[in-house]
Amino acid sequence: LTGVPREQRAFQYVLAHAIPGDPRHVLQTFDQWCYRCEHLSSVGPVKGRIVERLLYERAPRRVLELGTYCGYGTVLLAQGLPSGARLYTVAVDPRHAAVAEKVIRLAGFDEQTVELIVGPSEEVIPRLREKHGLLKADFVFMDHWKRCYLRDLRLLETHQLLAEGATVLADNVLFPGAPHFLQYAKTCGKYRCKVHRASLEY
Repeated sequence: LTGVPREQRAFQYVLAHAIPGDPRHVLQTFDQWCYRCEHLSSVGPVKGRIVERLLYERAPRRVLELGTYCGYGTVLLAQGLPSGARLYTVAVDPRHAAVAEKVIRLAGFDEQTVELIVGPSEEVIPRLREKHGLLKADFVFMDHWKRCYLRDLRLLETHQLLAEGATVLADNVLFPGAPHFLQYAKTCGKYRCKVHRASLEY
C-alpha cells in the first residue's frame, strides 16, 4: 500500500533502531523486525548459530556467499571472519543489493572486508578470479535460488575456485529443497556430507 518494498521497510527499521558499527546488534534488530512485523527469508538466528559455529571451526580466509538478499547473511558471515579475511557476496537483484550495501556498511564492514558483486551467479562465478581476485574459496555459503545450487557448485568446480578441504554450506536443501544438488553432493565422491537439522527462519 505504501509503495515501499518490504526489504526497504525492514532496512528503515534497522536504520532507526540498530547501533551503527555493531554487527550483532544489526542482526538482532533484523530479527526483531522479522518476528514482530514482516517475514524476510534471511538466515535467522537459529540457523545463524550453525553458520557461526562452522566459521569458528574452519576460520576461512576467503569466503563466497551466493545470495546476498538484504545482507543479513553477509553480516553474519563477516562478523565471524578471522582478521584479514575477505568475503565476496553475490546479489542477483540490484534493488536488494542496494539495501544490502547499506546494511553491510551500517554494520561496520568496509569494501576491503566485504565486496558486494551484483549480477547472476552463473555470470559472476566464471569472472571471480580475473575480475575480483578470488583465487580459491575456503568457505562457500549458498542461500540463493535452490535450482541454481547444483549448477553453481559445478561452476565452482569447473573454474577451480574451491580450495582443498573447502566447506560448502547450503541452506534449505530439504525445504523448499534442492534434491539434485543434494544427490550430487552425496554421490559424486568429492564431498563428505552432513545435514544440519533446523527450523525454518522465524
